Amino acid sequence: MHGTGFIQLILGADPIVKSVLFILLFFSVYSWAIILFKFVFLRRVERETDQFTHAFRRRKNMDDIVRAMRYSPMANLYRALLEEPPGTEREEYRRVLKRLESLEAAKMERHLNFLATTGSASPFIGLFGTVWGIMNSFRGIGASGAATLAVVAPGIAEALVATAAGLAAAIPAVIAYNYYISRVRRVAIEMEDFDQELVDYFSKRNAGDR
Repeated sequence: MHGTGFIQLILGADPIVKSVLFILLFFSVYSWAIILFKFVFLRRVERETDQFTHAFRRRKNMDDIVRAMRYSPMANLYRALLEEPPGTEREEYRRVLKRLESLEAAKMERHLNFLATTGSASPFIGLFGTVWGIMNSFRGIGASGAATLAVVAPGIAEALVATAAGLAAAIPAVIAYNYYISRVRRVAIEMEDFDQELVDYFSKRNAGDR
């Protein structure tokens, strides 16, 4: 089907099918915006986390380096512990870290639920448009009394377009959600594994300040 014919098909579609396509377009556009945003965001998270880990191992200009970081969850944990008053006990450090880890994980996962929703809901929204298009075909047959191609084709075409639109919105969203959630969980595991090192570092630091 040529591009002009495809556009004309959509413009001439039933209002219900148009509404379905508009909803799927919204899901698709918003999902791609999240996909691109998360790609940039998580790349910065991972890059800063690598820089922080390297700097932490060397113990060189840590405070200055961390203050310049805004994306690494480990750097955010370090900065939060840095603000704890001198003499804080190890258990208190652990409680602070556990609370902050949940916040950092939620920050990395923000907006990913929309991708999951798009992946699960879009095919069914498209299916609704498909069923409605087929119903229009049967109405046309009933009105004309003949099952000719001219009567059946428009409704079937609308149905197929709705099906394709639902899949086009859902497939990238599902792939992106699975990909990004695995990256987020990997960073979250690294963050949890880093707990003890941070607790040991600040406990020794406070002991040295006494």
